[in-house]
Amino acid sequence: MYKSLEKKITGKTAAVGIIGMGYVGLPLAVVLGREGFRVFGIDIDSGRVNRINAGRSDIDDVDDDDLRPLVRRKKISATSDFSVLDRVDCVIICVPTPLSKTKDPDVSYILAGVSEVQKYLHPGQLVILESTTYPGTTEELILPMLEETGLEAGKDFFLAFSPERVDPGNQKYTTKNTPRVVGGITPLCTKIAKLFYEKTLTRAVPVSSTKSAEMVKLLENTFRSVNIGLVNEVALMCDRLNIDVWEIIDAANTKPFGFMPFYPGPGLGGHCIPIDPHYLSWKLKSLNYYARFIELAGDINSRMPEYVVERINRALNQKKKSLRGSKILVLGVAYKKDIKDLRESPALDVIELLQMAGAQVEYNDPHVPSIRMDESEMKPVKLTRKALQSSDCVVVLADHSAYDYDFIVRNAQMVMDTRNATKKVKKNREKIVKL
Repeated sequence: MYKSLEKKITGKTAAVGIIGMGYVGLPLAVVLGREGFRVFGIDIDSGRVNRINAGRSDIDDVDDDDLRPLVRRKKISATSDFSVLDRVDCVIICVPTPLSKTKDPDVSYILAGVSEVQKYLHPGQLVILESTTYPGTTEELILPMLEETGLEAGKDFFLAFSPERVDPGNQKYTTKNTPRVVGGITPLCTKIAKLFYEKTLTRAVPVSSTKSAEMVKLLENTFRSVNIGLVNEVALMCDRLNIDVWEIIDAANTKPFGFMPFYPGPGLGGHCIPIDPHYLSWKLKSLNYYARFIELAGDINSRMPEYVVERINRALNQKKKSLRGSKILVLGVAYKKDIKDLRESPALDVIELLQMAGAQVEYNDPHVPSIRMDESEMKPVKLTRKALQSSDCVVVLADHSAYDYDFIVRNAQMVMDTRNATKKVKKNREKIVKL
């Protein structure tokens, strides 16, 4: 079984099925298609399936011009029919892993995907989970389900975990050139999964087990969450001390060793950092261990939208204005600059808090054509001189490159800058209030 699959992967004749064609699955499909593999994308969203088959992408990191030729050459096709798995040699699971309201892991999407794989699992097939999850998921949940078929992992089929490392909007490190960590259920599983990624991506780094590979991903994002939590708390401290936190970070960053800069902001967003550390914290609770750093960082980061609103309120009060009834223009609602991704965006929390306080809120974002707040839909306003001048406060929540910050500061009455986007603005700096 191994030799047969090895030959197909090496010769790039292996057919690949990707379950979940979102921010992880679609970029991976494009890379595989470019490398010559035949890719079947599976997604339960029929609208997404139709868009992909028409050569249209709804993902920041995949241009239509990249996708369309691969669709035309039949290197990539999408479907909602899982029976296509019966024809593929490699299955990659790239489904969401959200948290419940109580911050418990929701692995229902993984289990739903694996149950479909189980139906069509056949000898010689490689199954890889890329969805972020808690250590032990692949071995404790997926392996038993697949071995219920009577096939044995490492002998009849191969099972591995390789955490996705997608950073939306990152032009330097992409799906193609970011090294991948791989851990298999058996050494042979690791070996074949490593071969697969080495034939498609830049580098594959093997670890001893699926549990180790799962832990690597959680360490990466917990590292970021904790350090962002630290610098957010430093921002709160600097506010009390009447010190510019951005000046402090820039000065500290001149040290050539022992310091890595992280920057404060209105809160955490995206599909990983606000969520993944809680998977680790949840798992450790079952082992009677309280992950104090994770919980503290999560608490600080989750309170940043409230702090932003409090700072806006304080700044308005200094101008003898109340937040209630004030007109607030929010610039940037995506969770980071130059993308359209709204997942876990702190901007949505800031807008909701402002509205609850009685403010009249409008937004502008060149990447986001609409947002849904409760049952209502908000459309962006044009970023005109009139829109800026008529707003009591302009709040920068995502520092998009498309914004002309000189123009914004010149025409705004007041600018609350949560991203240090106005650092190069020379004139009218008295209008700027920093986080």
